[in-house]
Amino acid sequence: MPFLTFSRRQPMPICSFASMRLARIAPSWPLDQFIAVNPHWGRVDLPMEHAAARIEALAGMRLTLPREDFARQWRAGRITAQALRQAADEFDCRMDQAALVAALAHEPEIPQLPTLCEVEALPGNIHGPSWSDLATHQISQFCASHFDTDQADWRADADEPMYASWLAALRNDGNIRRSLGANRFARGTHELPAQPRELVPWALERLGLPRQHWVDYLEALLLRVLGWASWCAYLRWQARLHGDDDEHIAHLLAIRLAWECLLDDQTRGAASGHAAWVSEWAHATARIARARRERVVDWVWQRAMEIDYARDLAARLAGAPQPRSSAIELQAVFCIDVRSEVIRRALEACSDRIQTIGYAGFFGLPMAFTPLGSDAARPQLPGLLAPSLLATQTLGSPSEDAALAALRRKRLMRQARASRLLRLPGAAFGTVEAIGALSAFGLFRGLVGRTQAALPVENEGLPLALACKLQYGITGIDVNARVELAARVLRGMGLTRDFAPVVLIVGHAGQSANNPHAAALDCGACGGNSGEVNARTLVHLLCQPEVHAGLADHGIHVPAGTVFVAALHNTTTDEIPLFDVQGLPAKARAHVERVRTWLDAASAATRSERAPALGLVDEAQEPAGLLQALRERASDWAQTRPEWGLANNAAFIIAPRDRTRGIDLSGRVFLHDYDWQSDTDGSALETLMTAPMLVAHWINLQYLASTVDPHHCGSGNKILHNVVGGRIGVFEGNGGDLRIGLPLQSVHDGVRWMHDPIRLHIVIDAPQAMIDRVIAAHEQVRQLVENRWLWLWRLDADGLEPCVPPGFSQPACAIR
Repeated sequence: MPFLTFSRRQPMPICSFASMRLARIAPSWPLDQFIAVNPHWGRVDLPMEHAAARIEALAGMRLTLPREDFARQWRAGRITAQALRQAADEFDCRMDQAALVAALAHEPEIPQLPTLCEVEALPGNIHGPSWSDLATHQISQFCASHFDTDQADWRADADEPMYASWLAALRNDGNIRRSLGANRFARGTHELPAQPRELVPWALERLGLPRQHWVDYLEALLLRVLGWASWCAYLRWQARLHGDDDEHIAHLLAIRLAWECLLDDQTRGAASGHAAWVSEWAHATARIARARRERVVDWVWQRAMEIDYARDLAARLAGAPQPRSSAIELQAVFCIDVRSEVIRRALEACSDRIQTIGYAGFFGLPMAFTPLGSDAARPQLPGLLAPSLLATQTLGSPSEDAALAALRRKRLMRQARASRLLRLPGAAFGTVEAIGALSAFGLFRGLVGRTQAALPVENEGLPLALACKLQYGITGIDVNARVELAARVLRGMGLTRDFAPVVLIVGHAGQSANNPHAAALDCGACGGNSGEVNARTLVHLLCQPEVHAGLADHGIHVPAGTVFVAALHNTTTDEIPLFDVQGLPAKARAHVERVRTWLDAASAATRSERAPALGLVDEAQEPAGLLQALRERASDWAQTRPEWGLANNAAFIIAPRDRTRGIDLSGRVFLHDYDWQSDTDGSALETLMTAPMLVAHWINLQYLASTVDPHHCGSGNKILHNVVGGRIGVFEGNGGDLRIGLPLQSVHDGVRWMHDPIRLHIVIDAPQAMIDRVIAAHEQVRQLVENRWLWLWRLDADGLEPCVPPGFSQPACAIR
């Protein structure tokens, strides 16, 4: 490997080692754009079982449930003997059922490979933090200060390179000096090279670990500060989306490696901590192999859970297609989000004249959004993509826009001054005392909860009456570009003919209060934001007469009586308000009123179906009471589980709605409409398998990892969360590593897991040859399939069939 050939005389470029084990670290998005990520995205080139063995040996991480949870599933009858036997056969496991069940009583001990910090003794500090915890705490507090651009009023010099800034801060840290001892501290900190590209080879040679372990060792170091490594990987991801690069993650690695040198007491005798550390790493390959062997039982049980789900899904999809009525009065386009499956099913049950369509919730608009009066651009598209368009708000008049923008800036400045005042030491109490009852009223209102939705973040600082009048539109593109964009979006939706009188574009967003992870309940396809902006922007585009005229040249004829209307599905309360309908013609308003009636009925049915999982069984007996309870829940500062989000997601179906209409899929399935017969060149399927499918996989693996390994890949107890840097992430408590992933309350109800951590089942209605072409052309898709990070199925007239291209190592996984 090139990484193993550098020397001190020829320092390795920092980008060279960044391209090695640093590439294993997946990004973690900030709280205000919190989108789901597979935390093991950098390991999909390995079979999932092999990746699991590596991370367990390197850092004590895991990718399957603890065995006691499998035992509970077995006792509850949620894993069948038939599935267990099939899973054992797939893994060539010779254990019988009794032996597999008995194995669940014992969790194997697989000790992780230690860092030097974890082996060195702690002289005179036996009751204090370990050296490893001390290193993590110091690095984490430094990173919180270094990356903070939104919260602290006094900030470090962000222009100074990260490693150099850390080294300067360390040399002036009295706490570390006392912990290490003055002489050792002074000697150690001044021996450290000034540049990270110099430190890494110097440190590896100095520590004396055999070269064949260097790459794994560096990965283990990064996994000890996974939260901040993930944040640095995000900065690198964003830079690369725009054709640039970012070296923060390489600096972080150098910092963590420097700590190993600081804590190395230079003792090299046979009884030294260093000798014990080298001895442990001498067995690294055997330790990883042992983890693979010991975990075969766990993967058999994991696979059995997945086989049982696949069998259930196949049974549900076995019925004949249900074609819709030819006379459609409403076409409603929803995001593919699993929460949409429930309300789409409920809406279609209202009338056979309703057609729903599943499409990625950014609605094909590759845009960022800048609120009126702001210079900030917020991505409104999947994190895999970079925006190429800009949308904004307008009242329709430049002079009115300028006046409103000035009013907004004035209001926001006043809020910022008040916020700054409250952050001063002791000021919060003094301010409450000074304004007395007014403050008490505000606190009381927050504590008891409101029943109305808060103003969307894009309308903060605006009077409500004016905010309601704002329109959303794309700036800076001519009519030809607008027509091309509209045609591409409509083709993607399958809306090229037979338009209904009303076409509803439904974005979605969650509603919660006092929730740092609120964006996790919003639309992941919109960059962890509300889908309202995309829905209203698209409707504005599709309502332009010049766009309608241009669409005719593309073979898309929109009838004169068809109206496009934007809506927003509040996934917490299941309400669906409509936007910008005041100016519609009288005939269209009559159609829209009927649509409102259908939406109200579908919302009530959806709330009733979801109530038991939220513990609202009694409230579900009275529709008005249930809605009130959900509104209070959404606005309650103390509510840790306003909704279950995408918990229990399990499958992604790419097929015509005829194949799933009327089937209860329990809110566990992403649904994207697709007709392969209209996709003559396979380009639409290629897009679906390389964008929405990957996003769904990221969601699935984030929920899986947050469930099976909440310590490393979840953000812990949200009651203890403290926001870092205003938006970067959270600490659990007042320190430790930055936490990534979902809070415990997002996947656990206090008694049981609310998410079954199974790999995503991809079901595609298309010929095998079309699917094979996409897999062959895209390495990441091929890795996900071949290395069993997801399960791929083809939906044909006979039901589900395994979709495994020739030569792949994925088990046949046929349903028996």
